[in-house]
Amino acid sequence: MRSSQESLMKRRMISAIIMFVITLIALLVFIGLYIDESRRTQETYYIQYTTHLGHVSEDIGSYQNAEGDLDFRYTRIISDMSSADSFAFLLKRLDADEKKTINELNACIMKYPEQMRTEAKLTDMKKAVDDIIAELDQGYEEAQALVDSVDKQGH
Repeated sequence: MRSSQESLMKRRMISAIIMFVITLIALLVFIGLYIDESRRTQETYYIQYTTHLGHVSEDIGSYQNAEGDLDFRYTRIISDMSSADSFAFLLKRLDADEKKTINELNACIMKYPEQMRTEAKLTDMKKAVDDIIAELDQGYEEAQALVDSVDKQGH
């Protein structure tokens, strides 16, 4: 009787070890799938971020070359910059200072349109955005310099 009980315990132990190994393999597979999907999601966010920044650059060019409805064109700049700002906060590849710079640039566009609508500010912003799209570090520095040049006490 003892040998059958020992045999039963050995089979249960072997079954438990096999179940543990299968569960561990499944867990590792799901972790790998999660990491892969997270990477793909980040790539999608970055594509959307750069796309919206591209739209900002195009909108600035359209605003500067237009003779028509400038308010509508400026609203498009605000809309596309807000979208880029939203995607910036989802990106892990941007550091906190870069995210802050994009957020402050977006805030300046919305809060200080009288200052930001000038030819010089729009030209500086277009250059900064184009440099950010080209993945040049100076783009964020240019954007921060533009933000710092805005008189936040005035309109």
